[in-house]
Formats: sequence, structure tokens, C-alpha cells
Amino acid sequence: MSEIIDALDQLEKEKGISKEVLMEAIEKSVYSACEKDFGKNTEYEVRMDRETGKIQVFANKIVVDVIYDVHREMTLEEARHIDPNAEIDDEIRVEVTTKDFGRIAAQKARSIIVQAIKEGERSAVFDYFASKEKDIITGVVQKVNDRGLTISLDEKTETILGEQEMIPGERYRVGDRIKLYIVEVKKNPKGFKIVVSRTHPDLVKRLFEREITEVSDGIVEIKSISREAGSRTKIAVHSTDPNVDAVGACVGMSGTRVNNIVDDLKGEKIDIIEWDEDPAIFIEHALSPSKVVSVKLVDGEKAARVIVPDYQLSLAIGKEGQNARLAARLTGYKIDIKSESQAKELGTYDEDYDREYDEDYDKEYDEDYDREYSDEDYDKEYSDDEYDKEYSDEDYDKEYEDDYEDEYSDEEYDDYDESSDK
Repeated sequence: MSEIIDALDQLEKEKGISKEVLMEAIEKSVYSACEKDFGKNTEYEVRMDRETGKIQVFANKIVVDVIYDVHREMTLEEARHIDPNAEIDDEIRVEVTTKDFGRIAAQKARSIIVQAIKEGERSAVFDYFASKEKDIITGVVQKVNDRGLTISLDEKTETILGEQEMIPGERYRVGDRIKLYIVEVKKNPKGFKIVVSRTHPDLVKRLFEREITEVSDGIVEIKSISREAGSRTKIAVHSTDPNVDAVGACVGMSGTRVNNIVDDLKGEKIDIIEWDEDPAIFIEHALSPSKVVSVKLVDGEKAARVIVPDYQLSLAIGKEGQNARLAARLTGYKIDIKSESQAKELGTYDEDYDREYDEDYDKEYDEDYDREYSDEDYDKEYSDDEYDKEYSDEDYDKEYEDDYEDEYSDEEYDDYDESSDK
């Protein structure tokens, strides 16, 4: 049986599967064979010698006058060969190994080793992908159909990227490389399943960590992310080093860093926001590129009332409400946006407060804000003609003003405000 020990030693060395675990599995397998051959009414003990691989099987037998079951009973004469003091009705432990046990043991050992190799390989693959959970991995598209993509992650492992987890508008062909976010790796009766996504907000977070050294080093922290995959993402960042500009580090020289991430996301727009511990300031930043006149937090609620210049209302709310919606998710606050004219009509415009806010704003933030978001710098930082065209005041108002007025007429807004106040 030494060849079994040699095989187990080699398996332990090459596959990292414990020899002791395999020996215990072989013992259990031989035990099952005994129950099958001799019946389950007898208690067996299987021992495999850790040095030689020899297998012995022991069973308890009752001493009787007349034997009716050879697997459970033995005569007094047989018993006294083992224990000279044996008497009728005593229970004697006896070895029941037969010449067939060597063959049985070898067969069982062989099947156990083969199964162990398969399980060991599956376990190693599972452990590898489990270590990649909540991270990005690159795969190769193998099949394309209406339900999504079949993607090869290595020579033996595939996963499915469902249509609902694909970025809208993305198109792939067989052989294309694709970056995936591993949401979860979970075991199932057939092995394990790798759940992947391209729409998960943390895909953007991991891309920032890979692309931007300051983020991976912890100098720049990602505080929160809100995303509508395929369209736009807002990401709030904060620098732990006063000498490092968080937004600038993420944008990079001429936008190179953020543009690399945009390319990975097939052109998805990314707004990088300066996080602030003051919720009002954070909300103001989150609504960029729109300017803000004032932000008032609602006492006892996680909500804020925001007033913007009349000409900035469309920009603050965004196409189909996207800018306001993403800002609300980013900050965790319910945001009610009104223009100055609407606020005055509704009686929610506090001129004293807003005058004071404007003075503080102009003194503390306006120069930096205008410098950061001036047309010239904005074009230089985000050199994207299509983006500028979409969000320029003139084009934006021309394209969305009528739709917005239809959807947010003063009359409907008054009704909405009265119901919300109730």
C-alpha cells in the first residue's frame, strides 16, 4: 500500500491538499464499503496506518453458543483465542479484514484521490476569485446573445454578464476584453457562481483606485458615489493632505486621468466633487456645474432647500432631473431646488439670509468657484466638445427649456410645494 502513501505525498506537495484529510476520507470510504458488504447493524472501526498505508477494519462481536449472524456473532472458542477470559454474551473487538480489503481500499483510495484533485482545483479557483470579490477583473467575451455575455475569466472559469448589469449602449464582440466588477462569489451545488457587473457604482471607485495613485495610497479618499450607468457619475473626494488638491489629483493634467476612466466606461460623464463635512457646502458642490444662491437645511430632516439663479435652474436640475437626482444620492439629502423667482413667489426666499449667504459666498468661494468652473478652465479641464455642447447654457436652455417649463410649470410646482409642506 506504500504506493498510496507516495501518491498522497505528491498530491499534498503539488496541489496543497492535506494528506491527513485524504486519509480520513479513505477511511470513511472503506467504512461505507463495510456497511454495504456486511450490513449496518455492526459497529466498525477503520484504521489506515499513516506510515505504511495499511488498512485494518475492526468490529465488535457478541459471544454466543450458536451463530446466526457471522458478521455480528462469534463462538466462545473463537472469542477465547482473542481473550482467554471471554464468556457468553461478552462483546469482543475483532479484526475483520479480509483479502478483499486490499483491493477495496486501493479502489476507494484511487477514487478519493481523483475526487480530491478535482475538489482541490475547484477550491483553489474559488479561493482565488473569492479574494477578488469587490474588485475588478478582466475577462474575454466568449459568446454574445440577447440575455448578455458569456465571459471567460481563465482557462476553466466562465461567468455571465447579464443584460441588466451591462452599461446601456455598450456593444461587444467575441474576443473583446472587458473589465468587470465582482459583486459576489458564492458556492452552489455545482461548484460556485461569480456574480459580475458593469453598472455597480463601486466599479467606478475601483477604476479610480487603479488609475490615481493618490487614491490608492489613501491621500485622496472617495467619500461617496452616485451613478446612472452609461450616462453620468458624481464622485465626492476629499484630501487628507492639505497640500494635495483632491479634485485636481483625480482630473489629472489636461484631464488625462479621468479621461482614461471615462474611456473604460465607454464615454460615461464623470463629475468630480469636493466633499465637505458641512452638508450645506457639500450639497452646493454636488449640484455643480450649476451655481447656487443658498442652501438651507431642514431642521429634523435629512433634507435641504436650495435656491439657484433663474438662468441656472435647468442646469441645476439637469436633463430629466438627473443632476438633482445624482446630487441627492451623493449627499444623502433630499434636495428641493427652486429658482430665485419661484422662491420669492412661494415666500421661501429669505433676502436677509440670502444676502448674508451671498456675501460670505462671494468672499469665501466665488473666486475659487469661478476660477474652477470658468468657461475657459472648464473647457481646458474637460476638453470634450460634445459634453460642453450638452451642458452649455445656450444649448441647454434651447434644448430643455420648453420641456422643463411643461413639466415644472409654476402652477404644478405650487401644487407640489403645498403638498410637500403638508
